[in-house]
Amino acid sequence: MGPLAGVKVVEFGQYIAAPAGAQTLLDLGAEVVKVEPPAGDAARHIGSHGEGIVRAYNRGKQSIALDLRNDNDFRVARGLVLGADVVVQNLRYGALAELGLGPGEMRAARPDLVYVSVSGFPPGTGSRHRAGLDIAAQAESGIMSLTGEGDGDPQRVGFPLVDASAGSAVVQAVLTGLLQRARTGQGTTSHISLLNVALAMQSAMWGEWSVTGTMPRRKGNGQAAMAPAADLVRTSDGVVMVSAYTQIHFRKLCDALGHPEWACDERFAVNQARLAHRAELLRLLNHAMGRWTTADCVRRLGDAGLVIAEVRDFDQVRDASDVVEGGLLAEEIDENGRPFQVPGMPFSIEGYQPPARRRVPVAGEHSARVRESGWARGR
Repeated sequence: MGPLAGVKVVEFGQYIAAPAGAQTLLDLGAEVVKVEPPAGDAARHIGSHGEGIVRAYNRGKQSIALDLRNDNDFRVARGLVLGADVVVQNLRYGALAELGLGPGEMRAARPDLVYVSVSGFPPGTGSRHRAGLDIAAQAESGIMSLTGEGDGDPQRVGFPLVDASAGSAVVQAVLTGLLQRARTGQGTTSHISLLNVALAMQSAMWGEWSVTGTMPRRKGNGQAAMAPAADLVRTSDGVVMVSAYTQIHFRKLCDALGHPEWACDERFAVNQARLAHRAELLRLLNHAMGRWTTADCVRRLGDAGLVIAEVRDFDQVRDASDVVEGGLLAEEIDENGRPFQVPGMPFSIEGYQPPARRRVPVAGEHSARVRESGWARGR
């Protein structure tokens, strides 16, 4: 019995943002019915990337296929909403409202309903009807302007981080709504835009800009204002990331590498000098740390209290002891009964373990069961 046991969630979700939020609600014990069009979630039709999205964010859900423009199917969908505690949706902006399933009409009928919508751009703006995917938010929020080498083109981050973060925002909005309902009996209507989420993730950079007045620019690896900070160094068998930019930590780094004299070298004695001579500093670090294996580097510098991390690929991540011992990957089942691993819930609750080996549903797999349930008849 999870913390959200007994909470009923209806998801009108495509791709990532809404499905990801609903997946975490399910991980916490909620019952989730995913309403898909007859052809299924659009992610089911874009090849292996889409299949991966479906696996990652639809484990254990019940899927019902409905054509919302069909009168009978609309009545089923309306019954599901009226019988639910929570609605999560990321269909085209205004699409559910046009059909009579938007937050205004549904919360008028059910004032205690928690209704969360996700779109690319904020409501009330000129862009509200624009198609908005993760990459558009990365581009228009400034994320791409900060990503990549300084003399190269802007780059997207290598995974849909805005969509994934929007999924977390969905969970926050739902939990806030459930808390208000418990206190007042009234639900909430929330809207999450990918642009808003993408901006919020960069708050530290906006704060720095307000301090310096200098436009943040991409630089590749390494933080622009500190050294060494997020710098890559090659070991004898791999690559590590090291940060030791405070005076105390830089001194510890020099001692751990057997070169205490570097801390007194005028080229490296203070942060501004290290920034000016970063290339030479990295050359020395590569020479010193290149004698050791990655494991030795992580152990020795970690024992010295420094930030040091192995740069891993997915195979290495899967087999890493901290990932295995921490139980960070969930064992699940695909639509055809084959096992696979995917990252689990991003936080833990003492005494509660999310269920494992949940199966990804085929589109519309539970249509008959859901139609016949009391839930579909509303309240």
